[in-house]
Amino acid sequence: MQIASVTKLMTAYVVLQRAKLTDVVTITKADIQWAASHGATGGGFKAGEKFYVRDLLYALLLPSAADAASALATKYGSGKTKFVARMNDAAKKLGLKDTRYANADGLTSTVSYSTARDQVTLARAVLKNPTLATIVKTGRRTVAATKVHRKHTWTNTNKLLGEGAIGLKTGYTAKAGYCLAFAQVKNGHTIVGVVLGDKGDTARFTSARRLLSWAGAQVKAAAAV
Repeated sequence: MQIASVTKLMTAYVVLQRAKLTDVVTITKADIQWAASHGATGGGFKAGEKFYVRDLLYALLLPSAADAASALATKYGSGKTKFVARMNDAAKKLGLKDTRYANADGLTSTVSYSTARDQVTLARAVLKNPTLATIVKTGRRTVAATKVHRKHTWTNTNKLLGEGAIGLKTGYTAKAGYCLAFAQVKNGHTIVGVVLGDKGDTARFTSARRLLSWAGAQVKAAAAV
């Protein structure tokens, strides 16, 4: 299935294989136009603003900024095509046998696909990275561009965070439906799940709550044996 902006978990994962958190990345007019022309969420950037990689990862994973994805992929792939190749190479190394990425932002493509199982595997890898684990559980983040010092505040679209969840990422396109990668600690165990193709924004969180409740009950029952 298509996974929409859940794709950005892999984007962040690959960026951190090549970048330093203190690297500086410039947002270009092309990055902003890319997001706008596809009707995708943006980070509220202006062309020429410069940000640390750490800050752009917050823009990428909280409000799901496609212009941040464009900027990061361009810099750390020596172009978007090479970056996507690195995404697919990382997927192969992680054992994601039923996954193919076509872009860094999850916009609809006829050649991209994945499965809930593969995305759970990726989510577990993301949570093992201290930087990404911190970002995906952050509800809101305010940063300033390093050049202009104009402040930006980004809010996480994951409604489960206020209910004890520790991440990870929402996604939506008309083709993919409503998607969600989520995680929560229950009875000392980290439970990770993925919902793909749900029928609505509210529905995907309801589905995730039901899955977390069921998994939590299994963990509790196993502990009692």
